Amino acid sequence: MQRSLLSFLLIATASMLLSCGGDGEPTPSPQKNEQQQAVEQLAGGSTITWTVENGGAVTKDGQSLTGDFSGFELKLIDSGNGRTYATTANPLFDQNGNWNFVGESLDKILLTGKQPAAGKEISFSRNGDKLTLTFNVPVPNARVEALAGSYVFELMKK
Repeated sequence: MQRSLLSFLLIATASMLLSCGGDGEPTPSPQKNEQQQAVEQLAGGSTITWTVENGGAVTKDGQSLTGDFSGFELKLIDSGNGRTYATTANPLFDQNGNWNFVGESLDKILLTGKQPAAGKEISFSRNGDKLTLTFNVPVPNARVEALAGSYVFELMKK
């Protein structure tokens, strides 16, 4: 009887120690792959709104257009089911559409739509709360000739 009780106590103690999870440290979350890290740079966990306000800037061919884009916002969304964007009204970007990376390149995105920035490779880099977008709008026809040029958008996290 004593031997059964002692065996039971040893098994019960060992079970309790194992179920406590050892040293109490939380289980580390799995490492994110390069694409997940790139998506997080642009859209955070699900959404980041980027704006010209609070220190952002816009240039075209080296000339400031910041005043022309006052109030501009670009919301990048990763819902898990797809990547979408929304912008305030402006002549370069559609009000909404989808975005994705350019092939295997995780530092360039493409936006869907019909406006001049749609379908163009947009290079991006992020430094803290600043997102820099760089792209070129060629002269395909007279409708967008005035918008043609090399753009740099320096956007601040809202």
